[in-house]
Amino acid sequence: MDFLKMMKQAKQMQEKMGELQETVNELSVEGTSGAGMVTVTLNGKGEMTGLKIDPSLINADEVEILEDLILAAHNDAKAKGEALVQERTQDMMSGMGLPAGMKLPFGS
Repeated sequence: MDFLKMMKQAKQMQEKMGELQETVNELSVEGTSGAGMVTVTLNGKGEMTGLKIDPSLINADEVEILEDLILAAHNDAKAKGEALVQERTQDMMSGMGLPAGMKLPFGS
């Protein structure tokens, strides 16, 4: 076993992990519900950065419907974000010889 080669690979992996974290932090995904009447935007960390609601939904008698649509849009965005992070992780790590499905320290 070549110790220098192993150390070089470990350093490359650490650099790739840093690049991946930066990439994830810069991601932005949108989730929608109600045929596009509610849109939620999340960043790569899953934090909500935007919310758009069609004015026709704002009705005091239908607050529960609006709440449900917001939750559905958020869940849609979250699922899209998780899929995108997984895709980017696989793309970036494909050349590193890691086993498929390996959980990374900051993944879901």
